[in-house]
Amino acid sequence: MALVDLIMPKLGESIIEATILKWHKKPGDPINEDEAVLDIATDKVDSEVPSTTAGVLEEILFNENDVVPVGAVIAKIRVGAGSAVTHTPPASPDVQPEYEEAKLIEEVPYQPTQFVVNASQPGNKSVIKFYSPLVLNIAQQEGVSMAELETIEGTGQDGRVSKKDILAHVAAKASGSYQAPIASTITHEPATQSEPVKNQLAVSNGSQAISSGYTGNVEIIEMDRMRKMIARHMIDSQNTSAHVTSFAECDVTNLVLWREKVKKDFEKREGERITFTPLFIEAIVKSIKKYPLLSSSVEGDKIIIKKDLNIGMATALPNGNLIVPVIKNADQLNLTGLTKQVNNLANAARTGKLKPDDTNGGTFTLTNVGSFGSIMGTPIINQPQVAIMAVGAIKKRPMVIETPQGDSIAIRHMMYISLSYDHRIIDGALGSTFLNTVSKELENFDGNRSI
Repeated sequence: MALVDLIMPKLGESIIEATILKWHKKPGDPINEDEAVLDIATDKVDSEVPSTTAGVLEEILFNENDVVPVGAVIAKIRVGAGSAVTHTPPASPDVQPEYEEAKLIEEVPYQPTQFVVNASQPGNKSVIKFYSPLVLNIAQQEGVSMAELETIEGTGQDGRVSKKDILAHVAAKASGSYQAPIASTITHEPATQSEPVKNQLAVSNGSQAISSGYTGNVEIIEMDRMRKMIARHMIDSQNTSAHVTSFAECDVTNLVLWREKVKKDFEKREGERITFTPLFIEAIVKSIKKYPLLSSSVEGDKIIIKKDLNIGMATALPNGNLIVPVIKNADQLNLTGLTKQVNNLANAARTGKLKPDDTNGGTFTLTNVGSFGSIMGTPIINQPQVAIMAVGAIKKRPMVIETPQGDSIAIRHMMYISLSYDHRIIDGALGSTFLNTVSKELENFDGNRSI
């Protein structure tokens, strides 16, 4: 008989923590190997954590809604027949200070934010302060500005502000015993890290306050966890990148007719439906190879060009939310391989079976706004990428066709495409050139190609 640790698994190269959504087992329950023990969530995707061994759940170390770092022990399993089970109530072990009392009102991806405070009094030295997601979250909900947060004396490790400290501050304000200190000059500087620091606390001007009075016939809907994540990521992206959008019109008649010609035989042979998405991705990959800056990211004053072309495809979920699974090394797949990857990831997204790594590592994103009838769109960049392309609905329109015999009018399959790009590093000339290159790839599609 022995105790085996159940570890919070590694969930992708950029994910350092996860939120426990639900325990499927309680202490004393038998567990089979590979049986789901709990559900977890990251800022990317929800997934299950299976047991690594068969036995009996001895102890649960974290509660639901706790934020747990990757590699932490989350439960203990007793292995061996007839082993006695001690029922132990869930308790949070001694882990990193940022995770103590980490039961969040809403899940916030952990991203330590660093602020340098230059006090106005002579001889005062700059002080670097860090705030956990929990503290930032409470501050946002209680209307505590960043300047005000800086005045709270922390009792945590290295003087950090803890949950207890900020709640005491909020209580003092409510009782009227809090006195605002003399204003000091605060300079916000990004911490040294791979991405620009996210604007985790947008309450410095009190703009997050929400009126409690509603008039008229209204319905109030609480955002679910994923919608909160999407909202936060969209605002972060707008605050990070200088968005510019260019548009192009392309004639996709050859592509449409070719797909119509081969789709039945392809499905019979491969057991897969061929959609337009893999054809669009193929054109994007060919174009990025000509203009590799479109597959990059910005880190401070450095431009990181990504040689692995991992194409994300925005996928709508049944509940109306959006997720972006990623086709890894898309440039190494032929059209059949792209089709299978697109279908597999789309089906996994819609059935809730995506793995955390399925949404990591994207270098460029495609979104199909035309699937819902829109003819064009101005998509928001999926950080830390620098560009995203939208394809609109394919419509038949009369067009002027140039031929050796002269101009003529014909009915053609036309589509608008748009590219939103980060103007910090991609100028209009490059953005438009890339977009027109994709357009030409689609227009010059070989209608006689085999698959």
